[in-house]
Amino acid sequence: VALSVLVVLSPLLVAICLLIKLTSNGPIFFIQPREGLRGVPFRILKFRTMYADRCDAAGVVQATAGDTRITPVGRLLRRLNIDELPQLINVLRGEMSLIGPRPHPFDMLAAGVRYDEHVPYYHRRLAMKPGLSGWAQCNGLRGPTLDPVTAKARIDHDLAYIQNFSLLLDLRAAWRTLARELRSGM
Repeated sequence: VALSVLVVLSPLLVAICLLIKLTSNGPIFFIQPREGLRGVPFRILKFRTMYADRCDAAGVVQATAGDTRITPVGRLLRRLNIDELPQLINVLRGEMSLIGPRPHPFDMLAAGVRYDEHVPYYHRRLAMKPGLSGWAQCNGLRGPTLDPVTAKARIDHDLAYIQNFSLLLDLRAAWRTLARELRSGM
């Protein structure tokens, strides 16, 4: 599926690469270590949406609304939620799945506190390969984790997904993600 999507979207992906390169200095891709299955690190790929000299390579400082680090093209990519399409390559490499708990940067903060300190069972989410989308995201729990209740709900959704994993749940999550992205991108 990931390969098919990459092939179908290849003209769009090439156009995005050109836009990024022509409108700001720096690499086309933002590459960052993330926690994968059982906590094994892997390098996640994203289209670079921030000015290269202002990126937080560790991923601890999350982007917020009106963030001045984001380029004009990056703002569009984020609004349309297509900055993460290069993660299809991570899926092809076997580092990610299409659906699963979203991979977090190491030492990610939730409401200003390390996630694993805020949610004691946080690491249980590493029992499954991370996904391009997840149960938390398709249920509206995405974006900055400034609120501790929302941050915990995100992990609870990840664990509910793991506990109830099935092909039907994956299809449901994929459909909900696609519907949500199409609605928010318009």
